[in-house]
Amino acid sequence: MMDFELTEECRALQQTARDFAEKEIAPTVTADERAHRFQREIIARMGELGFWGCPVPEEYGGNGMGFVAHVVLCEEIARISCSLAVPFNTQTMGTSRAILEFGTAEQKRKYIPKLISAEWIGCFAVTESNAGNDVAAMTAVATRDGDHYLLNGTKTWVSLAQVAEVGLIFAYTTPELKHGGISAFIVDMNLPGISCSPDQEKLGWRAAPTAEIYLDDVSVPVSALLGNPGQGFEIMLRCFDNMRLTAAARAVGNCQALIDVSLKYATQRVQFGQEIGHFQMVQEVIARMVVETEAARLLTYRNANQKDRGVLHNTLETSMSKYFASEVASRIADDAFRITGAYGCSGQQRIGRLLRDAKMHQVLDGSSNIHKMIVATDALGYRRANR
Repeated sequence: MMDFELTEECRALQQTARDFAEKEIAPTVTADERAHRFQREIIARMGELGFWGCPVPEEYGGNGMGFVAHVVLCEEIARISCSLAVPFNTQTMGTSRAILEFGTAEQKRKYIPKLISAEWIGCFAVTESNAGNDVAAMTAVATRDGDHYLLNGTKTWVSLAQVAEVGLIFAYTTPELKHGGISAFIVDMNLPGISCSPDQEKLGWRAAPTAEIYLDDVSVPVSALLGNPGQGFEIMLRCFDNMRLTAAARAVGNCQALIDVSLKYATQRVQFGQEIGHFQMVQEVIARMVVETEAARLLTYRNANQKDRGVLHNTLETSMSKYFASEVASRIADDAFRITGAYGCSGQQRIGRLLRDAKMHQVLDGSSNIHKMIVATDALGYRRANR
C-alpha cells in the first residue's frame, strides 16, 4: 500500500522550517541577494536545529529522520531562498552522506559531526571548464608522493568554495584508466597551495558564493583518500543521486514561491472592476502551476521514500524528479511573470529574483538534457539507469 501523507513528526519538522524561513531568512533575503552576502550565521542556526542531519545517524550528529525529511526541509528553505538551500548539498549530500557511505570510521568521526553542525562549511568539487556532464574529461590529477598525494588542477562552479573548511575533491590518480582512475579526497581547504577566485557572477542564487578552486601541489595525506584509489567515479555517482534529489526539492520550493506570489497578486490586483483571479485566462495558468508543482513534489517525495527504504542507487527516479521539477520551475516562472505584469518588471519586487533562480535549476546538478538522456536510454533499453 502506498501512503502519500507525511508523518506527524515530518509535518512538525516542516512547520519548524517554514517558521524559521519566514522569521530568520525572509526579512533580509532580498538585500542579501543584491549584496551577494552569504549568511554563515543563518547556516549555523540551521545546524543547531538539525536541518543538515536528516539522512545521517545520531552517532555522527544527525537525527536519522531520513531522506523525506531532508527533502521537506530543503523545499521549505528554498521557498524563501534558493541560496540558503544550497547547503543541503554542501553540508549533507555532497559531503556528510558520501563520507558516511564510503569513509573510514576515523573519517566519519572527524568530519561528519562538524559538517552537520555547520561548525565547518563543506564544498563538493568535480566540475572543470571542459568537464561538466562529461566528468571523464577532468584534468585535475593527484600524484602519489610517499605517504601523501600532490593535487594539481582547477575546479570551477564550486558552491561555497571560498567559505569552506573542507572539500570533497575529485582528481585522477590513474588518468589512463579514465572513469576507473578517478579518486576522491577529503581536503582541508586551508592547506598551502589552495586558492579560490572571487565570487563568480551568477544569474540567480547570488547569496550562495561560487568560485573556482586552484590546486597547486597541494599535499594531502593518504588518509585523505575517500574509499579506495580509483573508486572516485562510483562515489561521484552516488553523490549525484543524492545531490540531485536535493536539487529537485530546491526546484519544488522555488515553484511554490512562484505560486505564492501569483496567488497574492491575482487576489489583490483589480482590473475592469474585479480581481484578476476571476479571469479565466489567469485561472488556467494558476491551475497548471499548482498541478505541475504538485506532480513535481510527488516525484521528488517518491524518490526520497525509495532512499529511505534502502534503494539508494535510484538514478532513474532521481533523473525523473530533477528533470521535471527543474522544467516546471522554469515554465511557471514565465507564467508568474505574465500574471504579475508590469509589477513583475520592477526590480523592487520578489518575482524577478524568483524567475532568475528558477532558470538555474535547468543547468545545475545535471542539465535537463542529460536527465532526459538518462530516462530515454533506460526506456529504450540501451543503458539501464539503475544498475
